[in-house]
Amino acid sequence: MEFARVFLCYEQFEVKRDFTTSPSKFSPRIPPLLNNNMTSLAAASSSVPPTPDSAKLLQRLSRVLRNDDVQVVFLNGAGMSVASGIPDFRSAGGLYETLRPELLTATPAQRQALADNPTGVVSWGLFRENTFPYLEVRRPFILGIAEQRWKPTVAHFFARVCHDKGKLKSILTQNIDGLDYHTGIPSEKVVSVHGSMGQVRCEGCSTFIDPEEFKNSVRSKIKDIYCMDDDAPKQSTEIICPACNRPLVKPNTVLYGRSLPPEFYAAVEDAFPRGGGYVDVLFVVGTSLTVQPAASVPRLATMSMRVVVNMEIVGESVFDFSKGSRDMLLRGECDSIFVDLAIACGWLDDLASHADLMCESSRALVLRRVAEEQKST
Repeated sequence: MEFARVFLCYEQFEVKRDFTTSPSKFSPRIPPLLNNNMTSLAAASSSVPPTPDSAKLLQRLSRVLRNDDVQVVFLNGAGMSVASGIPDFRSAGGLYETLRPELLTATPAQRQALADNPTGVVSWGLFRENTFPYLEVRRPFILGIAEQRWKPTVAHFFARVCHDKGKLKSILTQNIDGLDYHTGIPSEKVVSVHGSMGQVRCEGCSTFIDPEEFKNSVRSKIKDIYCMDDDAPKQSTEIICPACNRPLVKPNTVLYGRSLPPEFYAAVEDAFPRGGGYVDVLFVVGTSLTVQPAASVPRLATMSMRVVVNMEIVGESVFDFSKGSRDMLLRGECDSIFVDLAIACGWLDDLASHADLMCESSRALVLRRVAEEQKST
């Protein structure tokens, strides 16, 4: 594949760059993912209408989306799932900021390496030597995903509305939470760029493991570094693959230093072949655009309107956000922006029809905006 060959060098560069960054500062706080009293960002969202500038952008975008033959692609990052209660890794309060290496089952050298760069906890280099840091950090996430503790957000269901209207070509999700699969969008339209927590596989022999058995093993064999589970073991013990007898079993997610699934390259080449393709709108949602090769997908969308939905400005070397450009920045919380866009498109009722399947904060936001719209008419 041409795209795969082109971006192999980017993937290798990104891994090297990630592991040579300067030391990070750490907080003793419990990560928000693990805080039972956490209030998600969306729960605090107000009903303040968009600013005049953003309202104009929304109207411009809505005119494009309402066209009958429009095709859209979503490139999603961790910010898309924040409203569900799952924090992103790189922002304040995320996994990388709150990681505490001293609590992990690791050698002094491994702990120091994680203190210098917390992304190492999800690297193949560390996992093949010591699986415990990954499994201990991920323990609540593994159990929570298995128990379907988190639900999709407004942003996820806006993509579902696009699908229902025949406009969705594909979703390229960098998220491993699997929430895109809980929206009713056909699975063949969802590409998990970095894998999914919903599957379990041995990194050594590629054997798939029963997720229920793995969940039970994690609960009984991996210690709880967050002191939330009184029944957790005090020390971690290995989870052995029944096929190769090695302790390399983990959720089927892509570690730093490992190759992405071939489905990703095929989907990108299908959406954006040489010359830019025929996708009308590329949504870039809740991603820092720092992890290659997914981060370079927007560069391939040479014929598309590129819409960045994010709390912070990203991709300044890629996008041109000046007035009249084909690029558009909608800055703010993903859920609030997609509710505003649904209103601009006249799709709020379509979005609200899925409210019962959304996470609590997303559902409350949608129902509140529905009530406000009814009052104003």
